[in-house]
Amino acid sequence: MFTRIAPNYDFMNRVITGGQDARWRRIVIQRAELPPNALILDLGAGTGDLAWSATLQRPNSHTIATDFTIPMMHIGRQKYPTPHIAWNAADALHLPFPNNTFNTVISGFLLRNVANLPQSLTEQYRVLKPEGKFVSLDTTQPTPNLFSPLIKFYMRKIIPALGHALTGHKKDYTYLPASSENFLQAEKLAAYLAATGFRKVAYQRYMFGTIAIHWGEK
Repeated sequence: MFTRIAPNYDFMNRVITGGQDARWRRIVIQRAELPPNALILDLGAGTGDLAWSATLQRPNSHTIATDFTIPMMHIGRQKYPTPHIAWNAADALHLPFPNNTFNTVISGFLLRNVANLPQSLTEQYRVLKPEGKFVSLDTTQPTPNLFSPLIKFYMRKIIPALGHALTGHKKDYTYLPASSENFLQAEKLAAYLAATGFRKVAYQRYMFGTIAIHWGEK
């Protein structure tokens, strides 16, 4: 699926989020509190927008951008031809890096897609240095509110219709609302992080509660 949508991935992110995804990525990097010369692991890096945000905010940092969708990474390499970002095909469940390697592990819209969330979190914890930072951006189930019917209508009807009209891939864009509705509430993901061993776990919701940024420390 991600191979099919790769050519339109960035454009559709802007459309679906009303351009807010770029702001959320900047917040992820701010929450990471990157030290000078930080070594960063960007999991599920896609086309590299999050890695590039890290480079802009910390020009002396170095990011290993990983994904297993090769066409996404090809687009990222072309978009951001910088020595500060290295690309690496990797599985989030079996990271090919030694223990205690990275100052920060970041991800954008990854966790709801992994086949084994506890294993992925354990791997991210393993490769972090002591006191290293974990920051994740993803969709989440909103708490019930007055906007809930409108949110469900937008997720279930509008997003697939936009996907069909703008890319011709309606079925692929039914995956987003389905995966979001089946993913953990922000509170439960925070509990998973704490159970993995992360300290100082916290999160912030955005976009009527449908987006959450989580962070913690090893």
